[in-house]
Amino acid sequence: MAWEKEVDLVEVSPEANPPVCKLIDFGKYRYQKEKEERKQKAKQKRVEIKGIRLTLKIGKHDLEIRVNQAKKFLEQGHKVKVEMLLRGRERAHLDLASKIMVDFKNELGEKIVTEQPFTRQGGRLSVLIAKRN
Repeated sequence: MAWEKEVDLVEVSPEANPPVCKLIDFGKYRYQKEKEERKQKAKQKRVEIKGIRLTLKIGKHDLEIRVNQAKKFLEQGHKVKVEMLLRGRERAHLDLASKIMVDFKNELGEKIVTEQPFTRQGGRLSVLIAKRN
């Protein structure tokens, strides 16, 4: 019957007694499945990690701008990775750097959660924060 109609014979349920088969155009069926998967993928919300860099010598106004940027990113549903680069002799002042990072986090408010705690890799301090649900 499949040859006469120029379609494919597809086994739907091999465990059934007798096995269940269907006469369908398999290429068209596969295309429809891929089309549905593309639609589902397009509807998914992607969470990006946005980066904000601070320095040890950052000014008050510059810090406010970075805080506003971070708030905007968090409102959009993204995660924010805050990094502080320490160069040369700045590496000796880890206490000042961590204070700036804590102040930055406190400026963002109570509605955030730390997903990845403060980490130090060489001359780089970083923390990953997200909006609390």
